[in-house]
Amino acid sequence: MSQDPLRYFRIEARELVDQISAGVLDLDQQPGTELVARLLRFAHTLKGAARVVRQQDIADRAHKFEEVLVPHRTDEGPLPADEMRELLRLNDEIEAYVARLEPAAAAAQAAAAATAVAPAEPPELRAESKPEPAPAPKPAPKPVAKKDEPVARATTTDVDDLLDAVGETHARFAPLRTGSTALDRLHRSAESLAYQLRVGRTPGQAEAARSAAVRLAGELGMLGRRLTDTVEQVERELDEVRGRAERLRLVAASSIFTALHRAVRDAADAQGKRIRFEGRGGDLRMDPQVLALANGALLHVVRNAVVHGIEDDEVRAAAGKPAEGHVVVEIQRRGRYAAFLCTDDGRGFDLAAVRRTAEARGLLMPGGTEPDQQTLVDLVLRGGISTSPTVTEVAGRGIGLDVARDVADQLGGDVGVRTEAGGGTTIELVLPLALLSLHGLVVEAAGTVATVPLDSVRTCVRLLPEQATAAAVTGKMAHDGEAVPFLPLARALYAGTTVPEGGGPGVAVIVEADGEAVAVGVDRLAGTSTLVLRPLPALAPAAAVIGGVSMDLDGNPRLVLDAQGLVAETARLGHGGAAPLEAARRLPILVVDDSLTTRMLERSILESAGYEVEVAASGEEGLEKARSRDFCLFLTDIDMPGIDGFTFVSETRADPELAGVPAILVSSRASAEDRARGAAAGASAYVVKGEFNQEELLAHIRRLVPS
Repeated sequence: MSQDPLRYFRIEARELVDQISAGVLDLDQQPGTELVARLLRFAHTLKGAARVVRQQDIADRAHKFEEVLVPHRTDEGPLPADEMRELLRLNDEIEAYVARLEPAAAAAQAAAAATAVAPAEPPELRAESKPEPAPAPKPAPKPVAKKDEPVARATTTDVDDLLDAVGETHARFAPLRTGSTALDRLHRSAESLAYQLRVGRTPGQAEAARSAAVRLAGELGMLGRRLTDTVEQVERELDEVRGRAERLRLVAASSIFTALHRAVRDAADAQGKRIRFEGRGGDLRMDPQVLALANGALLHVVRNAVVHGIEDDEVRAAAGKPAEGHVVVEIQRRGRYAAFLCTDDGRGFDLAAVRRTAEARGLLMPGGTEPDQQTLVDLVLRGGISTSPTVTEVAGRGIGLDVARDVADQLGGDVGVRTEAGGGTTIELVLPLALLSLHGLVVEAAGTVATVPLDSVRTCVRLLPEQATAAAVTGKMAHDGEAVPFLPLARALYAGTTVPEGGGPGVAVIVEADGEAVAVGVDRLAGTSTLVLRPLPALAPAAAVIGGVSMDLDGNPRLVLDAQGLVAETARLGHGGAAPLEAARRLPILVVDDSLTTRMLERSILESAGYEVEVAASGEEGLEKARSRDFCLFLTDIDMPGIDGFTFVSETRADPELAGVPAILVSSRASAEDRARGAAAGASAYVVKGEFNQEELLAHIRRLVPS
């Protein structure tokens, strides 16, 4: 038996208190019999569990909580204001009593982390069962302060998911155990065959030995394939288990919504306003330290939204607004950052009052040039300016945005303000993420394994070879009746270098970010994975498409792609190469080759990519055309009658008018000596016809053609 009789009660009580806290605030905004019934179930369960472990103070308050709700079982209307306040008061006291049951060290840490102003403390707790022989504790921590700190603990659902993943992985070992038995049997067969080969002399014995060898080889091959498939599956399952286990270290962003909702409700009650709170983006999971700091800042921001932003009923009615104000807290992932946005539909910043206050404090010269809106907003962000005429419990000290600014400075983030007179205000706190849990789609391109965040994946489309070629050449792909920009992932990962050979894109992953979609070409899909995203070290620069790394089972980093980076890289390359830069459009490319087939093939590829092309059938004709007009690039064969490609390049390098035009040699010669000779002649790149890859050729051209 456990030496701690409250061990399981603490876990259950914490979850019930969280559910009751969120439910009471929901009831205040969206009354209904279903929510009343749910709260009654939570309170009744808590009361019964508390009585079992002899926590009478908790049981008594849960009973009083039920008494307030019972008359409203069949009442769809809102609860009277005094009854809502009573529910909130009882909820605070229950939460404080539950918090006191935590080990002393955890309770002390929670009290030290508290930042919010709380209502009066409940009476001294009288726990009838004392799991630790500790000295008499101090008064309970303030209930609302407890809400201000996100609870960094695993939920039952998280643990269940992890246990399910462990069970699935364990089941995968059955084929390995069966394979071990089969391997023993085959080993005995091999020994028997070896004996037959040693003693066999007659034709019949030799034939029997050959037949046995064939059977043995077939069985070994089948077993090897089966074991390989099983090992690969186990590795994938273990990778998923690792991701889910790491995910338990992080906290769902939604854990801060209840505290923020309560802060809005309390401030609105103090101001006599009706305000609806809404939280969005709560599924995001992140480092609890970052979330705790953001939560502390947002508490001040939402209170300011209620006090300074949302107007009184009469003012809202005169402005044609609904009587009920609206405060929204939304959490977004932006690559390596998390953005916390608090938006209200109130009056917006009183910039005239900000200016008067700034002039009174000597921050602006009275009667000077009229400052623009951003200057006044920056003054508010700088801190110490409040437009509230009086000091209350929730506003008027000029520190509303100071906390947000301090948190941003501490973590290397940023704070922004967007405000519109009569149209409301949005405060945006952007913080870098040390750790972030997400689900990803594992892909492979040119031998590199990477992960695309699943929340940015719209769909995946299998590509036929001809479709992949057309998309790579034109830089666009038809999808759902629109032309989507196409970006081969290998090109983005190996920007500025030679792309390793591969099978070419076989799948297009349609990725969406900031309302824009791109089709990312990958060789193949390798499944999905739960992972924890880690930022790249500051001294490890990477391609713009890389958002961070995760760790695989061997402890090696795996690239995690950034949706915004993929969109930006596609735009930078001109939608995957379909639209060359304007400078390239003005100047053509000169193709020099004595083979009609090669000239037409290269011309077709370049024109499909949007370039203007001229052709020459010999080195002599090429030089003549090169000197007659301007070109952005020369593309020339080597083996031609008369002036060969090496000579063509050498002569253009020697001509001051042509020396600045890059040249690419295209030849069937593949030796190191020929490559060296081409470089010595002044060629900027060397492409082997036998290994001809139009994507490689276009990559060289984009690299060499000036922007």
